[in-house]
Amino acid sequence: MRQRSLADWLAWQEQLNPKGIELGLERVRVAWQALGAPQVADTVLTIAGTNGKGSVVAYCDAILRAGGYRVGTYTSPHLQRYNERICLDGVEVEDQVLCAAFSAIDAARGDIPLTYFEFGTLAAFWIFAQEGLDAAVLEVGLGGRLDAVNVLDADVAVVTSVDLDHQDWLGNDRETIGYEKAGVYRPDRPAVCGDLSAPQRLERHARDIGARLCCAGRDFRAVSHPAHWDFEADPGARRGLPFPAMRGRHQLRNAATALAALAGVADRLPLDQRAVRDGLLSARVAGRMEVVGNDPIWLLDVAHNPHAARALAEALRDQYVSGATHAVLAMLTDKDAAGVVAALDGCVDHWWLAGLEGARAMTAQTLRERLPQTLKASCFATVEDALTAVSGRIGKGDRVIVLGSFLTVGQARDWLGVNCVVGPL
Repeated sequence: MRQRSLADWLAWQEQLNPKGIELGLERVRVAWQALGAPQVADTVLTIAGTNGKGSVVAYCDAILRAGGYRVGTYTSPHLQRYNERICLDGVEVEDQVLCAAFSAIDAARGDIPLTYFEFGTLAAFWIFAQEGLDAAVLEVGLGGRLDAVNVLDADVAVVTSVDLDHQDWLGNDRETIGYEKAGVYRPDRPAVCGDLSAPQRLERHARDIGARLCCAGRDFRAVSHPAHWDFEADPGARRGLPFPAMRGRHQLRNAATALAALAGVADRLPLDQRAVRDGLLSARVAGRMEVVGNDPIWLLDVAHNPHAARALAEALRDQYVSGATHAVLAMLTDKDAAGVVAALDGCVDHWWLAGLEGARAMTAQTLRERLPQTLKASCFATVEDALTAVSGRIGKGDRVIVLGSFLTVGQARDWLGVNCVVGPL
């Protein structure tokens, strides 16, 4: 074995491919074939999209497990522990399991310079293949067409939403980005789009390859009632459903997208109404409108692009607070900080800007320079410094939002002493 501990393996992987991010399927495909390309699970669901991927994965996972199926999930990035990325029946895999997977991949790859993400993706595949799973639910990391996850032919593929993010890699408009994400679709297999305004290039690509495209607003929809909601689709309609436990109006759209995906494989994985109800009520994702505490409220959300920030703003307006709202913001340098702050206009009384560490990190001062000079803001070297400062200023009735990056929220969870998903109030 080349390395000994999980930390050693991860540090080594970060240096193996100097590009860090290198899109393309050839390296990971050759390495996967060298591993024998075993069956990952009886049924594979692939979830791509700009925002909402983690929530759709969580709904699919929770509903399938409530239905009695064995499920593996792969998500990225992580908040606090690398192990969060790979779960078996809702439980993070242990260090020794990851190390065994990395050792097998290293032995098989030859001189292929796999990236950190490619190593993790292959580790998830390899671990799942040992488990005899009924289903694997895989989150696509970046784009779709050239993402490592796309080396597998999914039985149903989802694009949750399409908006501007990762423009350096995916393009500068929704049409181009939509085409990249539509690369997860496969001929004559169910393909779901949860965006109410599906890009034309996404629809055209699905049609050109013969995928069975199912679009939100046209082929399925969520209809809200005072005490329940209905999933309308043909086939696969379900009525009298409980509202999801996860916060935000957008979660109804995410839940409907998950149900559309599961309807696409209902012949393989049939589900009764009880499983759907139990899954909707039990699904959680850490760091997505996650509430910690009661008064004052701490709200943690990984929103790092304007599209996600608009969904956060909608939820904030729905949640009454008697006091002031403070926002702790730290972001990576390639993100649209001004767009995120603009989306939250009118929702925040004071901004607490913090710096991050790493190759793509942005200092608090650089962040401040990208924002309007009229913004009420204070700058701090680290997220911890900002959290400490704001904690000394808040009182009963106040609310603190922590957002801008997985790194930001992960550090906030550490600082707050949160190590599990926190349920709704």
